[in-house]
Amino acid sequence: MPHYSVLIDGTAMPVDLGGVGRYVEGLLGALDPLDLDLAIVVRPEHRQHVSDVAPGANVVVGPRWLRTKPLRFVWEQLGLPALARRLGSDVVHSPHYTFPLLRRRGSVVTLHDATFFSDPQWHSVTKRLFFTAWTRLALGSGRPCVVPSDASAREFRRHVRRVRSTLTTTALGVDFDVFHAPGPDETAAFRAAHGLSDSERWVAFLGTIEPRKNVGPLVRAHERLRREREDVPTLLISGARGWDDDAAAELDRVAAQGAVRELGYLPLEQLRSLLGAAEFVVYPSSGEGFGLPVLESLACGACVLTTDRLSLPEVAGDAADYTEPDEDALLDALRRLVSDRARRDELRGRAIPRARLFTWAATADATLEAYREAAA
Repeated sequence: MPHYSVLIDGTAMPVDLGGVGRYVEGLLGALDPLDLDLAIVVRPEHRQHVSDVAPGANVVVGPRWLRTKPLRFVWEQLGLPALARRLGSDVVHSPHYTFPLLRRRGSVVTLHDATFFSDPQWHSVTKRLFFTAWTRLALGSGRPCVVPSDASAREFRRHVRRVRSTLTTTALGVDFDVFHAPGPDETAAFRAAHGLSDSERWVAFLGTIEPRKNVGPLVRAHERLRREREDVPTLLISGARGWDDDAAAELDRVAAQGAVRELGYLPLEQLRSLLGAAEFVVYPSSGEGFGLPVLESLACGACVLTTDRLSLPEVAGDAADYTEPDEDALLDALRRLVSDRARRDELRGRAIPRARLFTWAATADATLEAYREAAA
C-alpha cells in the first residue's frame, strides 16, 4: 500500500466523547499502528485522551474557541484546510457529516445516519435541515464517503437523487478491553453505587432518550407486565435525556415507584455491569445507522432484545430476539423473555461470538479503501 499522510478532524467530538467520539477513538486506535503518517486535530480538553489512544499519532490542539459550534464551522472551512496544507496531508477525514467545501481532492466524509431523510419526525427541524443539507453536499460532491452499514448506504441512495460519491461500508467495532463480561466484584460495586440489592434483577436500556428509541412505550410495557406478575426485573435506563417529551413525561411519572430507575449518563467503566449483568438488554429503536449499544451489549455477554429495523439485524444477527417497537409488541416480547430462562441463556451464549465479528481493525481496513480513493 502506498504511504499516505492522513489528518482526522476530531474537533466535533463532544466533551463526554459519546457518539462520534466513540467512533473517532475506535478508528484512531486501529489506524495508529498502520503504515500511515497519522495526525488528528482536537479541542484542548481531548488532547491527553487522544494521545493515550493513539500514541503514534501527531495530536494537534486547535483553538479553545472551537467549543463554540458556529466558530468551529468557520474554522473547519478555513483553518482545517490550512492545517492540512501545513502538515502536507494527502487525505483529510471529516468524521461527522460536515467537511471543508473548498478541499475537493483528498477529502473523505463519514455519514452516520440516513434517518434524517427516511424518518424526519424523529429529529428536531433544525437538526434535520442541517444534516440533510450537508449529506446532500457530501454525496453530490464526488468525495469518498464512508457509512456504518449496508442499510444506511441503501437509504442514502434511495433518498438522495444525485449521488456522485462512492459509498464504502465500514461497520463499527467494539473495544473488548472495555466491553466484556463483568466480574463479580465490579457488578457488586455497580449495585452499591446505584442502591441495588444483592438479589435485585434488572432489564437495561442504554442510549440517548430520543423519540426513535421508544423509551416511553418501553416504560409503559414494563409497567403493564408488572401488573401481571411479581417477578419482573427493575428497568434501568441509562442515557442522557434528548428531545423525547413522551419518554420524559413517562420517566417523571414512574420515578417514585422504584420499578424504573433513570441512571443518567454512566461512566464507561460501569457500562459492562449495566449490560452484562442484566437479565437482558432492550434496545427498541425504530432505526439506526449502526446501533453501537447493541454491539456493546453483545460484547458484554448480554441477552439482547431489539428490532429488525434498518441496520440492527446486520449487527445482532441470530444473537438477539426481535420485536416491533410499539407498546403491545414490547409487552409480548418482555413477557416472553422474562418467562424463558433457557432462551435468555441461549442468546447469551451467542452474544460474544457475534460481537467478535466486529473489530475496529476491520473498520480501519475498510476506511483505508476510502483513503486510497481520496489520495488518488
